Amino acid sequence: QHGRVKVKTTAQQEEEKKKEREKKLKIYIAARDACFSKRKEGIFDDEALQLTQQLLSSNPDIATLWNYRREILMHLETVRDEDEVQKIYQDELLFLESCLKVNPKSYGSWHHRGWVSARLPRPDWARELGLCDRCLSLDDRNFHCWDYRRMVVRMSGVPVEKELEFTDRLIGSNFSNYSSWHYRSTLLPLLHPECPEQDSPRLCEEQLLKEYELVQNAFFTDPNDQSAWFYYRWLLGRGTPMISCVYVSREEERVAVAFSRPVSICDLPPGTISDTSNEHNLTVHLTETHTHKDCALYTGRSESWCRDTATDQELFRSELSVEKTSVLQSELQSVKQLQELEPLNKWCLLTIILLMRALDPLGYEKETLAHFQTLKEVDSMRSAYYSDLCSKFMIENTILKMEYAEVRVFSISDQNLTTLCHLDQLLLVTHINLSSNDLQRLPPQFAMLQCLEVLEADNNFIESLEGVYRLPKLEEVSLKNNKISTLADLQPLASCPKLKRLDLRGNPITQTAGVESQLAELLPSVTDLLL
Repeated sequence: QHGRVKVKTTAQQEEEKKKEREKKLKIYIAARDACFSKRKEGIFDDEALQLTQQLLSSNPDIATLWNYRREILMHLETVRDEDEVQKIYQDELLFLESCLKVNPKSYGSWHHRGWVSARLPRPDWARELGLCDRCLSLDDRNFHCWDYRRMVVRMSGVPVEKELEFTDRLIGSNFSNYSSWHYRSTLLPLLHPECPEQDSPRLCEEQLLKEYELVQNAFFTDPNDQSAWFYYRWLLGRGTPMISCVYVSREEERVAVAFSRPVSICDLPPGTISDTSNEHNLTVHLTETHTHKDCALYTGRSESWCRDTATDQELFRSELSVEKTSVLQSELQSVKQLQELEPLNKWCLLTIILLMRALDPLGYEKETLAHFQTLKEVDSMRSAYYSDLCSKFMIENTILKMEYAEVRVFSISDQNLTTLCHLDQLLLVTHINLSSNDLQRLPPQFAMLQCLEVLEADNNFIESLEGVYRLPKLEEVSLKNNKISTLADLQPLASCPKLKRLDLRGNPITQTAGVESQLAELLPSVTDLLL
């Protein structure tokens, strides 16, 4: 046994490690408690600064310690001259670099660095940009660093052109860089806006065509990488107007305004429009986007409306010049060629659909539906998403067909719809048929259909009617063969004063004892109830 090295057992090693951790923990807790005591007593001295540095060096994610450290630094600003403050903050930046080495994605460290840089008497922004470059070279998706870089760029006045060149370099070295593509999408509209006189989020056509070429190089290089495909979808995107329609009814003394996205408030002026001998002019202003829409209710008319049709607005397709049409057609052919090489590539299939939508939604309807079916097969985990997107496109097409026919009837039965959208475009519809689809609810936005008189939604899976609320003209509702099971599900209908006919045949609620008398109490205006 003599001369042989004693080897410690695993249990002994673990015990020693445990004791070492406990020893470090006691030191850490003692330092932490000392910090908290000093803060409670209002002590902001160099010792407190050293204690917080000791703690944050090992764990830079304790927000309370960063807050205390900022309080100390703000106190030191009041008792030191500018050169001393400059030195303190420069040392702070060096300390922060050591913290970022411990955790490059520390929320507290990056937030504190932004706070320090903003208070530095003579900041060195070039050095900060260099730090960002180094961090992004190690991890080009570090969103903390990207946020900090945007702050540095804003504070230092770096030209937009320079930042765009920066994204060029990063994308050139690695196409698979979501952050660079996204940053590019925020910079380009500033340099090449569609409407220079307005804050337009869209690109001018000349630059748009250049971007098509850049992103095509990316997805041909690696068809399975998602980042370039997402950027391409942004390029194909379209803006929507804010005020979709203004509707005025003399009979109900109502003014209904439909917006294409939620707005914070809409104040309508007091007064009456019931006097048929007078003409009434209404203007709706939306200060957020500096837009307005005028509507006149003429003498003797009971209702009036003002809207730009989806067709006029090119709402469901891109605004196409001859040059852009030619380029997008060429893009479509290129992506189809890529699909021949990669027939099961979901990004190819989805982009083909989007290009077809941009060029001619109705003309490519049949092909689009076929591609959606293929998508659900090759990417079955996201089949519900593709069903919703397909529903959206089918509703868009039906709106276009309705407008071409110049009718106020919206019929989209037996189309496997899973969701409803663009309801702001249906404010004037009087009759809607949603039968034989896969709908589970009529969402709150359904209340936009202020002119609706007849609702058909048979043979779905509807459990909720929350959107059928305060529809002043609704007279008939048919909900045969759905999933309505309780009186509470029908409660919204009580807010529709003109409801006369309700068909609930084939719903679970019809098996409830005494349901007929309960419905009569809930919906006294209904005279024709089918159970």
